[in-house]
Amino acid sequence: MLESLMSPFTAKKRPWEMFFIGLLYYSVACVLGIWVFRDYASIVVLLLTIIAIVPLIYRTIILEEKTAIEPGPYLLVLIGHLKYFSSVMYLFGGIVLACALWYVFAPASMVQDLFAAQIKTIAGISITGHATNSFSLFIKIFYNNIKVLIFCIIFSCIYGSGAIFILTWNASVIGAAIGYYIRTKLAVISSYTGWDYMVSYFGTFSIGLLKYVIHGIPEILAYFIGGLAGGIISVGIMKKEFISSRRFPNLLWDASNLIIIALVITFIAAILEVYVTPMVFR
Repeated sequence: MLESLMSPFTAKKRPWEMFFIGLLYYSVACVLGIWVFRDYASIVVLLLTIIAIVPLIYRTIILEEKTAIEPGPYLLVLIGHLKYFSSVMYLFGGIVLACALWYVFAPASMVQDLFAAQIKTIAGISITGHATNSFSLFIKIFYNNIKVLIFCIIFSCIYGSGAIFILTWNASVIGAAIGYYIRTKLAVISSYTGWDYMVSYFGTFSIGLLKYVIHGIPEILAYFIGGLAGGIISVGIMKKEFISSRRFPNLLWDASNLIIIALVITFIAAILEVYVTPMVFR
């Protein structure tokens, strides 16, 4: 039922609706995960969310593959992909917000069950140093992001929309990190009352979001672009487009350009994460 709430045509026509789809899918998965599989909720919630998302994303990638094989100026092909990128970024944003809200407002015991794997991942991330002396840190982060991008391309080539697993996982980790930041700051200002408390609360929530979206948005966009490139190749092979000497080169040209664009955006995202975010949130 959930996977039929949104069609690929509606997603591209009104991409902002995908934000609420992501919010709904993850929230329903949280309820079912904590209710039925509480001991494994942090992983089960991801799987249930992915099960709801994959049919929509796969049908959308099929439409994008049709755009890729059409002859004509590549700029027009790229413009045709923009609505797809917009819709999936809204979807990702909805999942991130849902994670953050559940982390902030759920009871502590439930948070531990819902985000056990994510909390472990966040605890294992240790980033030290300052932007003024951090070239090695930049190389480390850029290399790590490149690995994730490659995984997105490979997963999509093999499974069609396989990158959704990696991207949903990243969304849950980012959402949990935002929720952790907000919940920690709220504990500090918990002694406030009245208007001062409300101002501090909403200020903390906004800062918690901005702390990660500055570099998170371009980073995730790069992963979606790489995932689309892999998905287009996967659909093209499945439909035996390589038999056509005219269509398959167009498809490979589109996928190659998307991968190059993803690499450039990944580079920019690493710069933002190492040099810009620490300056804004000292």
